[in-house]
Amino acid sequence: MQPTKPYRSEDLHYLKMLARQYPNVQAASTEIVNLQAIRNLPKGTEHFISDVHGEYEAFLHILNSASGVVREKVDDLFSTTVSKAERDQLATLIYYPREKLEAIEAETQDMREWYRITFHRLIEVCRLVSSKYTRSKVRKAMPPEYAYIIDEMLHTHYEDSDKRDYYENIISTIIDIDRASSFLIQLCELIKRLAVDHLHLVGDIFDRGPRADIILDSLMDYHSVDIQWGNHDILWMGAASGSRTLVATVLANSLRYNNLEVIETGYGISLRPLSVFANEVYRDCDVHCFEVKLTGEDASHYTEKDKLLAARMHKAITIILFKLEGQKLLRNPSFGMADRLLLDKIDYEGKCITLQGVTYPLEDTDFPTVDRADPYALTGEEAALIDQLTASFRHSEKLQRHIRFLYSKGSLYKVFNGNLLLHGCIPMTEQGAQMEFSIGCEALSGKAFLDYADLTARRAYYSKQGTAEREFGMDFLWFLWAGRNSPIFGRERMTTFERRLILDESTWTEPKNPYYRFYNDPSVCDALLKEFGLEGEHCHIINGHIPVKSKKGESPIKGGGKLLVIDGGFCKAYQKTTGIAGYTLIYNSACFRLVSHEPFSGRANAIRENQDIASSSAVFERLESRMKIAGTDIGRQLQEQIDDLMALLWAYRSGAIVEDHKE
Repeated sequence: MQPTKPYRSEDLHYLKMLARQYPNVQAASTEIVNLQAIRNLPKGTEHFISDVHGEYEAFLHILNSASGVVREKVDDLFSTTVSKAERDQLATLIYYPREKLEAIEAETQDMREWYRITFHRLIEVCRLVSSKYTRSKVRKAMPPEYAYIIDEMLHTHYEDSDKRDYYENIISTIIDIDRASSFLIQLCELIKRLAVDHLHLVGDIFDRGPRADIILDSLMDYHSVDIQWGNHDILWMGAASGSRTLVATVLANSLRYNNLEVIETGYGISLRPLSVFANEVYRDCDVHCFEVKLTGEDASHYTEKDKLLAARMHKAITIILFKLEGQKLLRNPSFGMADRLLLDKIDYEGKCITLQGVTYPLEDTDFPTVDRADPYALTGEEAALIDQLTASFRHSEKLQRHIRFLYSKGSLYKVFNGNLLLHGCIPMTEQGAQMEFSIGCEALSGKAFLDYADLTARRAYYSKQGTAEREFGMDFLWFLWAGRNSPIFGRERMTTFERRLILDESTWTEPKNPYYRFYNDPSVCDALLKEFGLEGEHCHIINGHIPVKSKKGESPIKGGGKLLVIDGGFCKAYQKTTGIAGYTLIYNSACFRLVSHEPFSGRANAIRENQDIASSSAVFERLESRMKIAGTDIGRQLQEQIDDLMALLWAYRSGAIVEDHKE
């Protein structure tokens, strides 16, 4: 491949800088050969997960198993030579090496022989999952303390008797010097690292489940990940930014679902100020509408006194929330949500409220802190309380670390390898046009509005404290959480008020944006993809947010295969509705594969009984030929680097830049 003159004279300055890294023809040529070789490797496996909602045990199992990819590799290698029970144990060992190894040691008499056999099997699995990568990339993924040993074992030909002795000697030495357990654990971690090249988390890490913080800890340690913000993520991002309204929302939601562990244990935020306030102010109030949802073991652990305190706390923070939301709507008429100002519509004498011309009785009007003449004003005690709680969110070091990670690795949407990933929707009108928004901007829709919303969401966290940009940014985060037809809420209204205070369930409806009707039309999906620069047979929109009701026959595949909804009920609270426990998506060099999962029986049971999550996998789209890295976004970036290096070669050979041959 002879370099032509692919650069302009004004590019010489850049090429001279590039020459510092590749100072001569040999260095530049070697890198071109290396990059070209990488482009011809198979595309790495992408793993898509959505709506995990704090269910950390199920999430970590799906992550460890790569939605069945690891087990598939084990079966490919050993289905005819190793029993199912042993394959089950090997897969569990890879998922949970420390815990499973401890259990095996307790029940195995000859650990030396077990280690010898297991190391052989793990090396075979590792060799298979590393086959699509360059040796250099695999080496970089290896644990430094064992990199040389693993590299030697992966590339030893066992058929050669001399090499076989060498291989066996390595294993024996590892066992003899009491490093077998450490080596095994690192080998299992490497297999999981190589099984998936990149992870996409399509929104909603927080709420409902017990420990979103554990999920975020694992994501921060993951080798390659991006995140599309979900509405529940935006909620916590706003709380961490200092939005009093979103702090109140987090607490109201967490109390409602008895999900306080992540707040108190995970993030070290004390709720004592709220409990003291609620016990004092709401001691003599009716709180039956604010009873906390308790299920399973939680119900038996709570005394009547505990339940009463939780209901008082829930009511206290919910009334503060209604007031703060009202202040926000009054402050931002551009949100177009004046009809959601409800506290001033209450008829206290008649104990009712009129909504859209219909009068409904209220279950509770016992609100001692609401001033009927100024219903959205906080009392002095309420203001001091919410300020104290907000400061606790702002000063939680772990929460702030997680939110910075969400901002750095996340966005409202992402275009990646021909797919558009977004949690919610691209808002549309009833007529099928893209909905326009004029919220601090001039009539934006589609991609332009999502770009604006992404930037404004970042200002809520990064703009200077007390500035107009930060204050509006925090208001805008609330709009993204609960605003009419927001791109990550995607509904007409959020009916928290009605659900708490009105018995008539017809008022609880939250109509979905028309996007969720139009996305069944392939031509609509194609038009939306085109706006984001995506065209072609294998381009898709990948959504989360709206659980697919599988038990009612609903399919996650929409728009003739152009759109996939991968929220299938990861969260236990949704599984009665969906009938399953979530979808995940695998996209490798050969196909797209949708995996549906049954409920997870728990980490302890998985380790003890070698029980995997029961899953069914279906290929819904095959590629005409095996996709190489050349056909991916990274491949295109590598081609740009090759083009630059070819230009540098020309500059060297034409004398425009002088080579440096210093040793």
